Formats: sequence, structure tokens, C-alpha cells
Amino acid sequence: MFIPIHDDNPHRHIAAPVVVYAVLGGTLAAFLATLAAGPETVERVVLGLGLVPAVLTGEATLAPGLEIVPAWATLLTYAFLHAGWAHLLGNMAFVWVFADNVEDALGHVRFAVFYLACAVAAGLTHVLIDPASQAPMIGASGAVAGVVGAYLVLHPHVRAWVLVLGPIPLRLPAAWLILAWAAFQVWNAATDTEGAVAWWSHIGGFVAGAVLVVPLRRRGVPLFDRPIPR
Repeated sequence: MFIPIHDDNPHRHIAAPVVVYAVLGGTLAAFLATLAAGPETVERVVLGLGLVPAVLTGEATLAPGLEIVPAWATLLTYAFLHAGWAHLLGNMAFVWVFADNVEDALGHVRFAVFYLACAVAAGLTHVLIDPASQAPMIGASGAVAGVVGAYLVLHPHVRAWVLVLGPIPLRLPAAWLILAWAAFQVWNAATDTEGAVAWWSHIGGFVAGAVLVVPLRRRGVPLFDRPIPR
């Protein structure tokens, strides 16, 4: 739909978004390690660390030798795996542009908890919608959706540069972009009959991020770009 490239939003509380850097670095490292492995290893990693709803609910089990971590842990590990460069770079572009300001508003530790909690919420939403699915879900899209939801609550009036329809750069208010993005997710969740993309997980992550940012933000950090009344 669009790819964010920059926002006009300086940090107010932190010198550097170290958790964002860790997420970017860790996710890239996981992708490169998977890419370097052979096809059989890739399949094992995707099945063993991806989120398989039927395995989490107990309706199915992985074949012997495929389980890498307990089923509950895949609610976290799935968010660090990606299916290809486009999948990876698309998600990490959103992290790069929007997540640093969420980390600024929450602080390092609470942002780390926030990011993982959004991944879990997105994963549980997917499981709730399709509990019998035996297809593994991978990708940071749910956690990224949480970041986007939090950014909407914190900074709807900040303008961001995005690439629309390929190479067309536009500078638009974050609220316009994010609400259009959210509408796109809802539309696809309601109309997609193939189920190749876990659209509902995006919606679950988005809602979780918009809700969690309120209690987790630093004391005094305003919502909706509005100063706190004195």
C-alpha cells in the first residue's frame, strides 16, 4: 500500500532507540541465518519456530524432530522469521520510521515488553480466528501493526514521507496514512478468501498497540500530540 521512509519527529527522552536497533539487527540476523541454511533446514525452522495454530491449541502435533521450542514460545519466535526480502524489508521499514518514537515515549524496557506483547496479541488473534490451521505463520507484521497503532495514538499530526504506488513520494499526516492502512487491513480481512496473509493478526496487533501504549507510556507523555493540561 505504501512504504514509510521518514517522519519529522525528533526524540524527546532518549539518545538512541537501542531496542529498535536490536529488533532490526536480530530480525535481519535471523533472516540471513535462515537464508543461508538449506531448504530442509528452512522448512524445519519455519515449522518449529513459526506459529501453527493447531499445534498451539493441541489439535495437531509436529512431526518428530520438528519441534524446536515449546508451542507457547512460538507466539514470540514467529515474529522474527520472514519469507523473503520484500516481506522483511517492508516490515522493517515501518519499524525504522515509527518504532523509535514509540520507544522514546515508553522507554527502552517497556518498549521491548510492548513489542513482544503486540506480537503475542497478533498471534493469539490469528489462532482465535483459525484455530485448526496447520499452516505456520511467520513475520513481524503483527508486532509492527502494534507499533503503528501506538504511533497513531501518540503522534497523529506528525507528517511522514512515504512511497505510494511504487516510487511516488508524498508527505502526509500520520493519521491519514495509518487510518488508510488500518482500513486496508480490515477490508482484506473481510474479503480475502485464500487466507495467504494473516490479516486478522494485523488487526489484533494494531488494537493491542493502540491500547497498551496508554498505560505503558512515560509519565507526562501526551496522547494525540496534545500537551497535558496543567
